[in-house]
Amino acid sequence: MNQFRFSRRPDIGDKIRVSFEFFPPKTDEMEARLWETVTRLEPLKPNFVSVTYGAGGSTRERTARTVKRILDQSALPPAAHLTCIDADKDSVDQVIRQFVDLGVTRFVALRGDPAAGVGTRYQPHPGGYANGADMVAALKRHGDFDISVSAYPEKHPESPDFATDIEMLKRKVDNGATRAITQFFFDNDIYERYVERVRRAGIYIPIVPGILPVHNIRQVANFSARAGAHVPPWLSERFEGLDDDPQTHALVASAVAAEQVLDLVERGVSDFHFYTMNRADLAFAICHMIGIRSQPSERGIGAAAGSAAA
Repeated sequence: MNQFRFSRRPDIGDKIRVSFEFFPPKTDEMEARLWETVTRLEPLKPNFVSVTYGAGGSTRERTARTVKRILDQSALPPAAHLTCIDADKDSVDQVIRQFVDLGVTRFVALRGDPAAGVGTRYQPHPGGYANGADMVAALKRHGDFDISVSAYPEKHPESPDFATDIEMLKRKVDNGATRAITQFFFDNDIYERYVERVRRAGIYIPIVPGILPVHNIRQVANFSARAGAHVPPWLSERFEGLDDDPQTHALVASAVAAEQVLDLVERGVSDFHFYTMNRADLAFAICHMIGIRSQPSERGIGAAAGSAAA
């Protein structure tokens, strides 16, 4: 399959659940932009929102602050990312307890990328948890949490084959994972074949598609090459000639992602995780196109702002 068909039924938005991923801000300006994104997306009532770590756990404290602010100032249920990069077990356990004390009950448990970034060879910390499966087991020792883990429709770039990759996913599930969220992909046939492989391996947790709106096609192509994700020729062709036309680029990106989601809905998928890159407009437009509408907030940011104004 080379591209998707766009055909939205009026009731389709009622059957779709979405979640959003944010990354913690590194500057005051980025923090302001993140909070604008949170404010914009909160009325869509996502199933949850997740807040990432930087590579090597470099934004651990900012992640905690961002999660706390979401808990305190919005109605969004946050999921905190946890990685085992460059940390011993006691340090990771301390972070888990910190999140639990904040009231976090959802986590995304990952091995994580080395501080040098994607493509650098991973070396476990000698006194730490070795991988995502170990992270899940550590979380389960602290409580009965909702735990998401990663999955790779085109296999993890460090895995020698799909069998090894799926065996790692099975270990995560055996240790208590609740769902898997995939790395982004652009060919739905690849996702469907992956789910078939996973089910044949006896893994039955939800495999939630990770959807990446194309904010910048060149950046996406470069990152995809490092992450082992395939960019179909038809996708690159959609954005030809739009490098200096951000408005049209955004319109095309919204349509492409909405087409991808609706095609997956036709294949029986109902849950989607959007990698927002801390930008609300594309994610909001895509959700609108697939039938998800804003709903009044009972406790969230808008309600809090109104109370302050009064």
